[in-house]
Amino acid sequence: MTLFEVREAPLSADEALAAVRRPEAGGIALFLGTVRDHNDDRPVTLLEYEAYVPMAQKEMRAIAAEIESEIDGVRLAVLHRVGRLEVGNTAVVCAASAPHRAEAFRACQALIDRIKERVPVWKREHGPDGPYWVGWEDARCVAHDHE
Repeated sequence: MTLFEVREAPLSADEALAAVRRPEAGGIALFLGTVRDHNDDRPVTLLEYEAYVPMAQKEMRAIAAEIESEIDGVRLAVLHRVGRLEVGNTAVVCAASAPHRAEAFRACQALIDRIKERVPVWKREHGPDGPYWVGWEDARCVAHDHE
């Protein structure tokens, strides 16, 4: 069973675990990324995630294929949420199974690291000063700041 999805509905760790669970896997690693109440010393009250869903799911599958070719016997699953998320909500679920725990841990970490680097999902944080996009600079503002 493969599971690489972006969805608006709340995410299920059990669903991701079921996708990677198998008799030959002696280790299963699970990562839950949750909305925290701060970022860079700024309060966060709400997050909004947007994604280019077809490309995001395609890239998640490509990342999983890479990791599966690098680490023998691993199986992976990812769920990523979009829409409005409150503090404490789960934003991403990554699961990895492997014959041994070390490979499961390594695969799960590689999975979330590559997802954050490459998957087209954008985050907008809300705080007391209003909403702002994370990890994005408007080129017009950067040019103006250097004049």
